[in-house]
Amino acid sequence: MRPYSAGVEEDARGILDPAAGLARFRLDRHAPSERVARFVDRYWLASWNLADREPYTQRVLAHPVVNLVFADGTATVHGPTTEVTERRLEGRGWGLGVMFRPAGFRPFLGGPMNTIVDSRLPASEVFGAEGVLGADGVFDGAAPPDPVALMAEVDRALAALVPADRHPAEDTRDVVERVAADPSVVTVSGLAGREGVGVRLLQRRFADHVGLGPKAVIRRYRLYEAAERARKGAVPDWGSLAAELGFSDQSHLTREFTAVLGAPPARYAARATAGG
Repeated sequence: MRPYSAGVEEDARGILDPAAGLARFRLDRHAPSERVARFVDRYWLASWNLADREPYTQRVLAHPVVNLVFADGTATVHGPTTEVTERRLEGRGWGLGVMFRPAGFRPFLGGPMNTIVDSRLPASEVFGAEGVLGADGVFDGAAPPDPVALMAEVDRALAALVPADRHPAEDTRDVVERVAADPSVVTVSGLAGREGVGVRLLQRRFADHVGLGPKAVIRRYRLYEAAERARKGAVPDWGSLAAELGFSDQSHLTREFTAVLGAPPARYAARATAGG
């Protein structure tokens, strides 16, 4: 598989306190095949060896997308999340993930995405019990497969499932990716105006195709932006950053940042600088 365009050092969005975590595990990213890239952003492979070290709990504020995760002999669909999740790492191991693009899982689910928010489903419930995406395929837990070979098998299996025609969710995908790329998008009404649709229609499309509402998605990406600014280089002017990202004032940013990420922005930045 080809390397993904951005390494974790360049883009650590979603990984909380990444410097501390990456001192304990390795995270490699790989690009999907061209056909699969319509719906999948990347494959990620996390590996760790903590046999002689204390277990470590990594906290994640996941992108507003689905991750299909192969680990510990199981294949699990992780729906979009509304809060920080945790993964405890101990001993030696690895996990392979398929990170779908925003709205990218909708054609595979075959139903509204808001039905699997904060859910974890056996992959066999979505893809069936046969083949590499099911619980009874190559990843049956009998023997740990080569994760790189598994990645290639998963890509081939997904390529066979990709719809030939454009799916309506792909239009919503493009909207979400424009939100992610443009920090100036800070309100639902502003986004609806830019996209030339009504607020209620935008909300219905997000519920069906993404799972989370447009307000939650916008705020998720703006918090990512604040966290990335905190971990990279000079500490920002938090008041100016709050205004730039659509918060009413610095206190508003501080409250929301603390509630979601578990530490005030300045403390988070200090931890990032210290490396854990």
